Amino acid sequence: MERISTIEALEAIYGMPLERAKWKEIDFINEDYRRFIEASPFLILATVGEKGVDCSPRGDPAGFARIVDEKTLQVPDRRGNNRLDSLRNIIGNPQVGLIFLIPNVGETIRVSGRAELLVDEELCASFSMNGKPANCVVSVAVEKVYYQCQKALARSKLWDPEFYADRDSLPTAGEMNRTFASMHGQAFDGETYDREYPEYMKRTMY
Repeated sequence: MERISTIEALEAIYGMPLERAKWKEIDFINEDYRRFIEASPFLILATVGEKGVDCSPRGDPAGFARIVDEKTLQVPDRRGNNRLDSLRNIIGNPQVGLIFLIPNVGETIRVSGRAELLVDEELCASFSMNGKPANCVVSVAVEKVYYQCQKALARSKLWDPEFYADRDSLPTAGEMNRTFASMHGQAFDGETYDREYPEYMKRTMY
């Protein structure tokens, strides 16, 4: 099987980028990019650590990613499963990437930069939801911002209800937890977990 192993071979297949594709990458958050980021209720955070690459979802009401200035944005970190994969990676390697998505919008915004974890009490409190402050704040020093066209989301039909998956055709969280528990020789009541989880999530969202 042939493989691409050099930049020259890669460019021979794909050619060179369009000029306007280069123009869209800037090293700060301009007004257009700010409007997109502040309208986003969801992002994917990519980090790199000793155990490899990690991608983690982050979400809150639109505007949860705070633009401090054109070179700085901040994202609150909420309670979760305490694996802390992304946060551990940031401590070891501050390079991060973020992709911001907006429901029913095809374009996305990519941000790259260097992150640090802030635990200032007043800052965390300023990100409070339902009376609960952020556990910490991921503060990103912006190095690159890029506006991604809508081809990927259009091809995937991500926002088209006609193509939404039938949730009943997929394993439930309880079923998956039961599988993993059995791999460790433990019993797990998946049906009870699935039945009680919606109420549990309401209590523990923040």
